[in-house]
Amino acid sequence: MFGGWSISETAILHSGLPFSVLSQPHIANGNGVFQANGASTVQFNAPAYASRIPGGPVYRKSSVAGVTVAGTKQWLNPEAFVSVVDPTTGACVGGDSPSNCQFGNSGRNSVRGPHYTNSDIYVTKTISFKEGISFRFDAQMFNAFNHPNFVLPSEVEAGVPGVSVPARFGTLESTISPPTGLLGVGLGGDSSPRMIAFQGRIEF
Repeated sequence: MFGGWSISETAILHSGLPFSVLSQPHIANGNGVFQANGASTVQFNAPAYASRIPGGPVYRKSSVAGVTVAGTKQWLNPEAFVSVVDPTTGACVGGDSPSNCQFGNSGRNSVRGPHYTNSDIYVTKTISFKEGISFRFDAQMFNAFNHPNFVLPSEVEAGVPGVSVPARFGTLESTISPPTGLLGVGLGGDSSPRMIAFQGRIEF
């Protein structure tokens, strides 16, 4: 009863991936100072980063009225960043001028997303009936501790605190599937919640 047990675990742990906080695109008067085709284009083709507001925490777990929408989890602190461009006017904060229309100081990949944690546990019990014949029972638990791992925020364009901050800024909206699962990788049906599978077989 106490023999024939085998337990193993596969754990994957890593820190959060880096990403950037951007300014709003400049659209006033058709000048297109920070104009691009989207956040990803701005991030890699122009240094249109937001500015960091000193003194406050970068991350915030509690909800923010008007920013955190239902079904999302707040990650970045909207009060910690300010866009060079006012989202309500499309012009630089304080008016378009060389002194106001400077790229923000937050820099590329200055913040990180949530850490990643995944643990799979395998338990096997082998029972011998007689020489050459045994029964093996396996239990497999994928994401055994049911830990959610979130995708990086998709809304990374900051607003102007006290004026306008875009809804969903710096929020976590969806989870990422683990690299292992009941059906393997890329075969469909796998998702991040815990999955448990049992199997038994007679070996001879």
